[in-house]
Amino acid sequence: MAAGKLIYGFEELGQEHKKLVGKKCANLGEMTRMGLAVPPGFAISIALYRKFARATGILEEISRQVNKLGQLKGRNIAVFDELSQKIRGIIEGKEMPPEISKAIASYYEGLSKKVGATDVAVSLRSAGTASRPGMFESYLNIIGIEDVLDKIKKVWSSAYTARAIAFRINKGVPVMGDELGIAVAKMVNARSSGISFTVDPLTGDTSRVIIDANWGLGVGVVSGTGSVDKFVVDKETLKIVKTSIGKKTKQVIARKRGVGWGEVPVKKQKVPCLSNQEIVAVAKLAILLEEHLGQPQDIEWAIDADSPPTKNISPLQTRPAKVAAQRKESVTDRMLDLMVDKFYRP
Repeated sequence: MAAGKLIYGFEELGQEHKKLVGKKCANLGEMTRMGLAVPPGFAISIALYRKFARATGILEEISRQVNKLGQLKGRNIAVFDELSQKIRGIIEGKEMPPEISKAIASYYEGLSKKVGATDVAVSLRSAGTASRPGMFESYLNIIGIEDVLDKIKKVWSSAYTARAIAFRINKGVPVMGDELGIAVAKMVNARSSGISFTVDPLTGDTSRVIIDANWGLGVGVVSGTGSVDKFVVDKETLKIVKTSIGKKTKQVIARKRGVGWGEVPVKKQKVPCLSNQEIVAVAKLAILLEEHLGQPQDIEWAIDADSPPTKNISPLQTRPAKVAAQRKESVTDRMLDLMVDKFYRP
């Protein structure tokens, strides 16, 4: 990598760059390197965040806010919420330094040109060096450089949600402990989306691929909100061994800007959102990633309505899969997570 480089195209990255751009960006680079249909995009490095922090003086301001409160262990969750609002206000209230904004604008304009758009619609996904699913914020269907720059600051500031602060305090990690890279990728015009596991997350069975899917964007599937279709594919034979079609009344769709929940047309509610051919193709993708990365994977993907059937499955992220029965979590950890999740999940 060139010295001083702060932004990278996905095609420049691989698994070895996790500390440079965060795990999510590094994995997007690795999948791009594999020749998969990853949406084109670029990665904002963690070093660029540090440059922003130095130029704007936010770390000193954040430190003062934290020090005012003294010992935080055991404090009421409302204290974390108030601290979160102050810290996020500090970060989001700063002007993006011209050198940084120009560099980001150059990559955004390049991506727009690459896909033939004046202002390409993009997703901005947080990418930490440690896996913290659901801890930080991501934004979908962001259009125009001003909105992109604004959402970049919001992603950075999401390292200081009340939930993230409470998590770090409970773990004995410094409040200022998470720095985020950001994956900026072209939005997929998703007809259907979902997640797939190369190990059953409940039982640990590694002989099958588990697939959950719905119409539209995958936010609803990932969040566990609403009914979905469920499919199970045998890895050895690629036979679909189980199908459960949910009554899918809601889907997440792109608005003029951003995304939101919409109604699924009645005639599609009880219809599978994937064809048998697509189910098998999603399973093949999952198996390929598991074999390439050397361990069971949890994959988010979308069926791109704008791509030909043979190239329409876009992997959006992959990470090591976790099995519920194998997770080691203290009662204190679980209770704190439930409390913060109930009141403060973004």
